Amino acid sequence: MILLLAVVGILGVSASGPIMAATAAPALTIAFWRNAIGGVAMGTPVLLRNPGALKNLSRAELKWSGLAAVALALHFACFVTSVKLTSVAAATALVCLQAAWIALFQWTRGHRPARAILLGLGISLAGVVAITGFDVGGSGRALTGDMLALAGGALAAVYTLAGSKARRSMSTSLYTGLCYSIAALLLLAMCLVARQPLIHLPSEAWWGILAVTVAAQLLGHTIFNHLLATISPLVVSMMILLEIPGAALLAGFFLGETLPAGTYAGLALIIAGLAVVVLQQGRSGLKDK
Repeated sequence: MILLLAVVGILGVSASGPIMAATAAPALTIAFWRNAIGGVAMGTPVLLRNPGALKNLSRAELKWSGLAAVALALHFACFVTSVKLTSVAAATALVCLQAAWIALFQWTRGHRPARAILLGLGISLAGVVAITGFDVGGSGRALTGDMLALAGGALAAVYTLAGSKARRSMSTSLYTGLCYSIAALLLLAMCLVARQPLIHLPSEAWWGILAVTVAAQLLGHTIFNHLLATISPLVVSMMILLEIPGAALLAGFFLGETLPAGTYAGLALIIAGLAVVVLQQGRSGLKDK
């Protein structure tokens, strides 16, 4: 069951970059609506079943959910903007370096990863380099997009780590409904400050927003948030690395983007590195203590 959920989640997030790049709407607007719709879809059933669910949250649950929501809002602001400025393949590869950021954050807190995990992470990162073709942007516009994607990866790591803390005692529906809703409010404030349109969008843009919400938000992000209850944040982030070749292939097919050299070799390296990490985590337990 975990494997099936992971596959669906990977397919969902892989569609995120290509859909957002093709959607004729401002980046912050897209980010706001996908979180707003996701928050309503996930949170409404919970509140209907248990109207007092929010009142019963502990201080720790509110703290970790709030931190995750802030990181998620900033992550989307960076990532959605990056796919508008650089290639989908490069933006996705750089934002998916969240696995490296998580390993670094855990290391600074005294949790030195096992050598096998560092080896697997290194192999997968070599796959990232192969897929991007050492792309750091051929223009000032692309370079800005690359830097935003890199920042988005660090923010995604904070979001994943905070989410793993909240998911220890919160259900998937309650956590995601709360997290997406808070993120939506923050993104709404950003849209208002930046004077981005919220309602008056082309009909094609609304279809794009709906598609990315269902595929990436309700399926992708929600599934990975569910898996955080049983799988460590590092392994979840390693799984998300498979979004890189998925997004590159979809962008090449639907948007006509040229695939970076070494895409297929990079895919093999990512899978190999992922296998090493998952096997190591399986020996020491799926969930971090």
